Amino acid sequence: MIENKNLKYYSIQEINCKIHGRTDETQNPLPLFWNGSAVEVNVTGSELWIDLEVDFDFLEPWAGCSLNGAFVSRQMLMAGRYKLCLFRNMSKESIKNVRFFRELQAMSEDDGNHLLVHGFYSDGTFFPVPDRTYKLEFVGDSITSGEGTYGAKKEEDGLPMFMSSSKNYAVMVSEAIDADYRLLSQGGWGVFCSWDNKPYENLPSCYEKICGLLKGEANEKLGALKPYSFSSWQPDAIIINLGTNDSSAFHQPAWHDPVTGETFKQHLLPDGSYDPSDLERLKQAIIHFLAFIRRNNPNSFIIWAYGMAGYELTLPIVEAIGEYGRQSKDKKVSFLQLPATTDETVGSRCHPGPKAHEQAAKILTEYLKTLLETVTK
Repeated sequence: MIENKNLKYYSIQEINCKIHGRTDETQNPLPLFWNGSAVEVNVTGSELWIDLEVDFDFLEPWAGCSLNGAFVSRQMLMAGRYKLCLFRNMSKESIKNVRFFRELQAMSEDDGNHLLVHGFYSDGTFFPVPDRTYKLEFVGDSITSGEGTYGAKKEEDGLPMFMSSSKNYAVMVSEAIDADYRLLSQGGWGVFCSWDNKPYENLPSCYEKICGLLKGEANEKLGALKPYSFSSWQPDAIIINLGTNDSSAFHQPAWHDPVTGETFKQHLLPDGSYDPSDLERLKQAIIHFLAFIRRNNPNSFIIWAYGMAGYELTLPIVEAIGEYGRQSKDKKVSFLQLPATTDETVGSRCHPGPKAHEQAAKILTEYLKTLLETVTK
């Protein structure tokens, strides 16, 4: 390859670079914690490279790139610090919009998983990236992590390559209504407990931190455990897609804490119905989370979107939302049922595939347009 001697290095801090996703923007290099987290630039020039630093213990990060709004690449990232070419040999004068994004969810199972951005190499000039019309926040589990959106239907291994933000309903919705977005998701986690009854694996427990589900000294130094500044980015709407794993917990064995020896379990009655007392504590968790979100986001619409991977908890979720509304008099919280995944729309790992995400995105897009237009009228 003929080296372009006109390339100049720019750190993130010295150029017009738009940062997407919850992160600590004082960090150098900049960590991309959540799936969908990204750096976006408008740049002239014939060539653009990104300066990355990557590490992991056993679950490697994946990343993608879009050029002028079109998805152009996706790849596994190996450990080390290196340059990655985002485009080359393009017309030098035109402004190109480039978005480099994290495909993989934040990895609570791998404290060594890091994707850090130092800067860019370019022979062009950087220009500001404008904000989009709306801001959306999505809170969810493996569905919002895009698990199942890549790979053959027969795949059963739980690997980073099968997760994505590039074929994700949340991103599809955001693109459809011209919104900037932030995703907070973790496979297997719920609103009250995980799929296998771990009571501490729930999204509300980490919602007030930048990326509170991460652990370890390295993540703490990167700012993951800092309090999140809600005032810095207020979403127009918050979409919660939780409950699938809470439903699974009722059908799984009890979880035994190896440290304390305590046992935790969501129970079914002998007739197969949910134990009323266990169902009630789930409903209280939903009510508390809604109040928690409202306290930090006073003007956002809150939509609980559910059903892509089972409808079992529809009634208790709706009842909890109704009870929250009666207690709080909050009129901007609603429930939306999403289309069920079928044999035709399922993806890898028995999760919703790209077609299922497209169907959910269509329903959610139309619903959001109706809500958001009431504000702009």
